[in-house]
Amino acid sequence: MINSHDRQRYSRHLLLGDIGEAGQQQLLRAKVLIVGLGGLGSPVALYLAAAGVGKLIIADGDHLEVSNLQRQILYDTPSAGESKALLAEQRLMALNPDIDLEVIDEALEESDFSSYIPEVDLVLDCSDNLSTRKAVNRVCAAEGVPLISAAAIRWEGHLMLFDFRRPETPCYECLYPPSAAEPVLNCSTSGVVGPLLGVLGSLQALEALKLLLGLESDINGKLLVFDGRHHQWQRFAIAKHNQCPVCSGKSQG
Repeated sequence: MINSHDRQRYSRHLLLGDIGEAGQQQLLRAKVLIVGLGGLGSPVALYLAAAGVGKLIIADGDHLEVSNLQRQILYDTPSAGESKALLAEQRLMALNPDIDLEVIDEALEESDFSSYIPEVDLVLDCSDNLSTRKAVNRVCAAEGVPLISAAAIRWEGHLMLFDFRRPETPCYECLYPPSAAEPVLNCSTSGVVGPLLGVLGSLQALEALKLLLGLESDINGKLLVFDGRHHQWQRFAIAKHNQCPVCSGKSQG
């Protein structure tokens, strides 16, 4: 049952017919892994903590640099040089001390993902490199755990949801096959406008709440591309490849 404290904290959720008390209880029982606590992970972690997601596992091995502050809204200037994961822990616990927070102050490898991902309901990939995204994708697909991934550079953002509980769902490797090289362009070399990461991270958090609440999403297996400069969206269906080394063994329905 929702207690009086929770009723006050989550009152705006309780007013929504498709969340209500039962939905908030679902969120309070949910377990989520957030990979990366940068420009995307900042809004993701803040919104999921604020929403009352019962257990958050947050992972990042980097230390805060002044150049991060243009877009990574979890942090502040006096904290430059400190661990992002530990700084995030302080901020998130101050925001909502009722959640269970597990902090991993290191970059996770595929073997680590194989330990953590089977224990959660959902993974949010907020990392900034292709190898991590592919490793997360492989383990999520193998374990049947839904994955929400995003990326941003310059004025353009990408958003994808792969609900691996559904056998017809394609995967990240279908879009970026094994032969795909690490992109030459990234935000470190080409720049990114700060609020773009806020937009994409907020949408990751929104889709996460919908999935955890059992609400339908119409972006499963799709790539959404956002042009922040002209405020235009494009949507592309990701084809499930018969020869995909990650998901081709799953039935296409």
